[in-house]
Amino acid sequence: MAPKESEPRTELDTRYGEPQATATSWQEAVALLTSAELFWLTTVRPEGRPHVTPLLAVWSDGALYFCTGPEERKSRNLARNAEVILTTGTNTLAGGCDLVVEGTAVRVTDEARLTALARAWEAKYGAEWHFDVRDGGFAGDRGNVAEVHEVAPRTAFGFGKAPYSQTRWRF
Repeated sequence: MAPKESEPRTELDTRYGEPQATATSWQEAVALLTSAELFWLTTVRPEGRPHVTPLLAVWSDGALYFCTGPEERKSRNLARNAEVILTTGTNTLAGGCDLVVEGTAVRVTDEARLTALARAWEAKYGAEWHFDVRDGGFAGDRGNVAEVHEVAPRTAFGFGKAPYSQTRWRF
């Protein structure tokens, strides 16, 4: 079952912004999460070291979704510790907003949900990212099956630039 959209508690942290800064709205953050093409996923290796890797993600029904092969480092990390951070942003010093989403990665195996997510992936990223659903995941064109994970935000941060601001959303 997909999470429901909810309005988080929004807090502007004035210690880290300019005097004229205002909090970024959650609606603006969702629009940025929806349109962002590239995300960075942070997981924790078994011995405690962080692991960061770029990937594609889709925002749907109040959560971010990403996929990974079961033998990839990030998947092996998730098997031991499902706490993750997904980040995205503008990669510029002035202008835009960088976003950080903290939560727990939960594997999605429901065929109807996976089918809807596969359509969302293709709609966002194009026909090159078409997936069929098989064996509880996304089936690739080489017979591989990627696991799909859902991350409902527990806490999220927005770092505005021009003016500089820091917004926290608590769910």
